[in-house]
Amino acid sequence: MLLEVEGLCVNYGHIEAIRDISFGLEEGKVATLIGANGAGKTTTLKAISGLRKVREGSVRFDGKDITTVEPYERVKLGISQAPEGRRCFAGMSVRENLDMGAYVRKDRKTPAYREDLDRVFSLFPRLEERISQSAGTMSGGEQQMLAIGRALMARPRLVLLDEPSMGLAPKLIQQIFAIIREINEQGTTVLLVEQNAAQALKVAGTAHILETGEIVRSGTGAELAGDDSVRAAYLGGDV
Repeated sequence: MLLEVEGLCVNYGHIEAIRDISFGLEEGKVATLIGANGAGKTTTLKAISGLRKVREGSVRFDGKDITTVEPYERVKLGISQAPEGRRCFAGMSVRENLDMGAYVRKDRKTPAYREDLDRVFSLFPRLEERISQSAGTMSGGEQQMLAIGRALMARPRLVLLDEPSMGLAPKLIQQIFAIIREINEQGTTVLLVEQNAAQALKVAGTAHILETGEIVRSGTGAELAGDDSVRAAYLGGDV
C-alpha cells in the first residue's frame, strides 16, 4: 500500500471530526471519499497532508510513519494537495502559482522541471494561454485547473483532490474528471474527496462513504454506484 490510514481520530476542540477511520490506497490507483457536508472528508485529507493534528491513529506513506511529519516534509516525500476552494495566490500570475507548487524542488533549472511544466500545460492548455495573467482574475474553472496544476508541479506520487468540481458548470465538471483519469493513467495515485458522488464513483477504483466522521461503507466504485441504498442517499437514484 502506498497510503495506509489506521484508526485515525481528529478533533476540533472537544468535537470529534473523524473517529477510528482506517483505509488503504494502492499505488497507481484512484480512491474516493464521499459523504454529506460535515462528514469528515476534508478533515481526513488535512490529516493526511499534515494540516490537521491527529489525536489518535497513524498515517503511513510508502511504509513510513508520517503521522507527526511536517506538511512541507510530506510534500518532499511525494504528497501534494489541491485544496477545497482552490486557494490560488490571487495576486500572482499563473506561472508564479505553478512555480510555488514546485517550491520544495531543487531541480527548477533542469529539463525535468520544464517537462513537468509542459505536462501541466498539456493537461490544461488554458493555463499556458493565461501564463502571465493574475490568478485572481481567472474564472472558477480556470482557477481549479491552476490548483490541480500547482499540485502536480511538486511531482507527487499521491495527489489529494478536495472537491475539484465544486461550483463548476456541468461541461467543466466533465472536463475535470477526464483530466483526473488522465493524471492517474500517467502514473499518479489519486485520493479524491467529492460531493459529486456519481462522477467520483465512475472514476474511482475504490470508494469509502463517510457519515458523521466514520467510514460506514467501502467497496469498488462500481459496487457502490450499483447499490440501491447508496443510489438513494447520494446519487439521487441515478448515475
